[in-house]
Amino acid sequence: MLSSLRSMLICAGLGLAFAAAPGHAEARRGADPAASAAHRLSLRSAAAIVQDQETGEILYGKNASAVAPIASITKLMTAMVVLDAGLDLNETITISAEDMDALKGTRSRLKPGASLSRDELLRIALMASENRAAAALGRSYPGGIEAFTRAMNHKAQMLGMNGSHFGDSTGLSSANVSSAEDLAKLVRAAHQYELIRSYTTMTGHEVHVAGRPLAYRNTNRLVANGSWNIGLSKTGFTNDAGRCLVLQAKLAERQVIIVLLDSWGKLSRIGDARRIRNWLEASARPQSGGVHKAAQGSRKPAPA
Repeated sequence: MLSSLRSMLICAGLGLAFAAAPGHAEARRGADPAASAAHRLSLRSAAAIVQDQETGEILYGKNASAVAPIASITKLMTAMVVLDAGLDLNETITISAEDMDALKGTRSRLKPGASLSRDELLRIALMASENRAAAALGRSYPGGIEAFTRAMNHKAQMLGMNGSHFGDSTGLSSANVSSAEDLAKLVRAAHQYELIRSYTTMTGHEVHVAGRPLAYRNTNRLVANGSWNIGLSKTGFTNDAGRCLVLQAKLAERQVIIVLLDSWGKLSRIGDARRIRNWLEASARPQSGGVHKAAQGSRKPAPA
């Protein structure tokens, strides 16, 4: 399934590259160097989008409408559904055998019987992508996980995420699918929640289970880099989804949303984020007159 999806994305990317050829010809005729730099942006993620958060303008797009598994990016939707329900964040929830991953066999330091508040579960699910924490959040929702996934899909519809579907609260299921353009809408919506902004940008946090401390770290190393001004962040990885990253950040004096899906390589999503930052900063130099849209980008602003 994944290989066929990647083949489709590669073909789509080649088509976009061919369509961009006139832009390269224009650069050869002496166009603005910054515009030429925009055409040279090359990412290793199979699908990507860069959007101006304030205007909705798509600055760069690559296979942005292709639907694919999204892994733990799902947890942003999980958090919004929990917070929308107004559930007691101080309520204690105990991890049960139901929260153990039977799909991928992933491990967790939260053993059945461990008890944490809903707030702590939300924090480590967002910051450290703790799967059992996310599973417990869905299970403890009024009506259980079935009601929770219905709420997730209803929220997606309300946000206009028409190519998206959610099947669980963790992202371990390959039934959790979306596109880069849909996930830009998800990030935009999630950024409106103060707790999500706070918890996804923490560098680390320690919880206590049965009197023992458990230290967690943020799964996005860029959050700890003082040169980045990140307002929201979430990583994801499964074999089906590849390595994914979404973030909101202030780059080149503008608020942007970045979505990177299916990066082929352990460090490629971080490398792509850095390449986007360098491209934005180079394109925003005084002689450029502002950021130029990449040849692959849409000319239409995305809906708010």
